Formats: sequence, C-alpha cells, structure tokens
Amino acid sequence: MSREEDEIQQKLMSRFNYLAGDKIRVQRRRRIYVDLAPQNFDEVFNYATSELAFSMLCTITGLDEGETIGFIYHLAKADGTILNLKTCAPKNNPIIKTITHRFPSADIYERELVDLFGVKVEGLPKGIRYPLPDDWPQGEYPLRKDWKAPEKKGKDTKQNA
Repeated sequence: MSREEDEIQQKLMSRFNYLAGDKIRVQRRRRIYVDLAPQNFDEVFNYATSELAFSMLCTITGLDEGETIGFIYHLAKADGTILNLKTCAPKNNPIIKTITHRFPSADIYERELVDLFGVKVEGLPKGIRYPLPDDWPQGEYPLRKDWKAPEKKGKDTKQNA
C-alpha cells in the first residue's frame, strides 16, 4: 500500500469510526474499497467528494446479491486514485437517493439501475428510459438473477440438427 492509500484510509477511519476493521480495503495501488451500511452512505460520499477531492464519477455498478441490490459508486481523483463506495438496499424495495446534485452525469447510471434492476432513485429528475426500449414491459428487470426471459410465441425457434 502506498502512502496515498494509507492516508485516505486513515482519514476515513478517523472521521467515521464505524469503518474500522475490514470495512476499508486497498485492493492494489490506487484502488480503495469501502463497504457502507445504507444509513452511512451519504455522509461518507459527501466527505469523499468534498474533503478528499474525489471529484469525478466514473460509473455506478449495480449487483443482484440475492436478498439485496448492491451499488458500487466508483469515484476518482485527478491522480487516478479510485475510491469504490459499496452499499446496498433490500431487493424487495430497493430505494436509493440520487447523486445528480453532485454529479449530473450520474443521471444515465441511475436510469440504468431503474430500468435493469427495478431500483427507485429518489430525486432523479424525470427523463427518458435508459437503456431499455419504451415498450419494455413494466416490472421486468433483466439484470436481476431471478428474471426469466419471456418465451417466444409463434414460429418454431428450434434449430435443425
């Protein structure tokens, strides 16, 4: 671990004592992972973006983890250090808050979470669906592990041997 990662880890742990233990990992140089309870996400996110200079949003990754939907917010500093903040919401009612007030570009990633995982993003401005087409059936979330593609009707789709 380099001095930079160690410094970031120490700042996070001293500011948020609940991150002590195994909640922060340095995977490799310039890659830091933080596991957060949903109720702690906002304060750590705000601290990282305002005090630790993580000023770029790379992407937001959604994960179907069985009983929960996981979210990894990949934030970067100008020097290439990436802070990955991971949190979750219950799969039966996944609700998160938008971060478009800090990163307007989050709009597209949050729309993906809505379309592909069925997440409700509180505060997300109204807009077009993304990435699914407008005629995609409501309540069908193709990146959930329990999703089943509808069976094709009509022509026989079996291939000849």
